[in-house]
Amino acid sequence: MLDGVFFSHAIAWLIGAMTVCAAGFTFAALFSLGRSGYRKD
Repeated sequence: MLDGVFFSHAIAWLIGAMTVCAAGFTFAALFSLGRSGYRKD
């Protein structure tokens, strides 16, 4: 079970999950920065 193939797949899935999360947070941050110029607080 805990062989090289398992670890390579686990690392690949971890990197993929981190990439998806980073892309989502980056989009949210840019969207928030873009919208902040239009608000009149």
